[in-house]
Amino acid sequence: MHRARERRNVSKGDYNVSKDNDGASTYPHRLNFYDRPPMSDVTVEEFETSALDRLRVLTEIESSAARNRTWDETKRVIDSLCKKHLPLGPNPPNLKDEQWIRDTERRKDHLSHFVLRLAFCRSEDLRRRFVKAETTLFRIRYETDLVDDRYQFLDSRQLDRTVASEEEKKEYKEDLISLHFSGPEDNTTKELWFKAARFYKVRWTRVPDLVERRSILLKGGWAYVPENAQASIIYDEFETRLVKALEVTNRALPRLDEDTRLLPILENLSKGFVAGVSSEVYDPSNQSNGDIKAEMVDELARQHFPLCMRTLHENLRRDSHLKHFGRLNYGLFLKVLGLSIEEAVVFWRKAFNKMTDDKFNKEHKYNIRHSYGLEGKRANYPAKSCVQLLTCAPSEPGCPYRQYSPENLSSALLQYYSGQGLTSADLPEILGTVKGGHCHVACTRVFEITHGKRVKRGEGMGEGESVTHPNQYAAKSIEMS
Repeated sequence: MHRARERRNVSKGDYNVSKDNDGASTYPHRLNFYDRPPMSDVTVEEFETSALDRLRVLTEIESSAARNRTWDETKRVIDSLCKKHLPLGPNPPNLKDEQWIRDTERRKDHLSHFVLRLAFCRSEDLRRRFVKAETTLFRIRYETDLVDDRYQFLDSRQLDRTVASEEEKKEYKEDLISLHFSGPEDNTTKELWFKAARFYKVRWTRVPDLVERRSILLKGGWAYVPENAQASIIYDEFETRLVKALEVTNRALPRLDEDTRLLPILENLSKGFVAGVSSEVYDPSNQSNGDIKAEMVDELARQHFPLCMRTLHENLRRDSHLKHFGRLNYGLFLKVLGLSIEEAVVFWRKAFNKMTDDKFNKEHKYNIRHSYGLEGKRANYPAKSCVQLLTCAPSEPGCPYRQYSPENLSSALLQYYSGQGLTSADLPEILGTVKGGHCHVACTRVFEITHGKRVKRGEGMGEGESVTHPNQYAAKSIEMS
């Protein structure tokens, strides 16, 4: 991959990557084994944003496994998420404009895979999780691809498989018919089917799922796979190639050590994957800022705040004080939620009711204005995401699902959410998810329980998306009220 450029104005005509030298499309197929790295120039922004979009899909694949979704539910959720963040349509019927759109989508898919490959090749655990998630995504795309497009892709690959000879077919004829023929029981139909049937011969270790189901013939260490079940061979081929590619990438990674632009991006991406949450920054642009008043915060907290922010709010009300990082996290959360600077000053002044006006003005008012970008370097600071809360120091207020003991977590959940439908019967599932390291999935499940009249189980924030940001949780809850 060429070094990412800092700036570049990209227009439709700039995507010359979509054509080879002979004028053919670089991305003729929707399916991809990613065995050729992207060779085009990309901006740093495109490098990061494409990877973040793909990370959202991969983390939701992991979440689906943690939530024990069925395969059909997982396909539905991931397909919906891909349409929003990582669209990848079939080949268009000879329309140049549509072909450009498809090439653009496939270019993004191609680039994002290789960026995440750089981010997740560093450890055995990251490589294992990345391979599992990517193989699942490939499988979903394979099953949803158009039949003609799928066969065109397979015909373009040199796959490590051998077509069983006619002699082998005749030798194992009875076994093959008994395993795979499901038509009428007349001999003529059987003979016609068997004559047209094609079987691929591969080592049995390449199709463990078929072996486990006892749905294929095994002879001498070879598996005879019917053409309609060849998907298992394709999935194994994809996984095997990706495992080898990640090992090669890991050995080459030290060459990036001096690139100060890309390393922070890769670190941020890998942190998000370790935490099980996409590293995106929540975008509050769709909600109106400045429409929340100080006196509304108590009720909003009781009805709409996630556990992390609800805990900070209750601690503030109990102690009339929060330590520095607690004030920072909660203040930025309220800012993004829609509390204006004027209302923020009113809110915090009433909250710190044990101190004098002079002490408040000297020690806190400047910091409040600073967090709104009105003092100091006047930066517009974002609220912390789930990734940042999950990976913060133990001494800082972070994600309660990670920091609390099971007993304290159970107590807090019942104390704050029992009035919204959560009961002790829900705790084993939530605690089990936390124990498995999927804190954001536990938070998503709490959202589903407390919004049960408007959200079905497994729907999360809507369309199956999991919680990735405290403000996302609160904004969606307010929207549903």
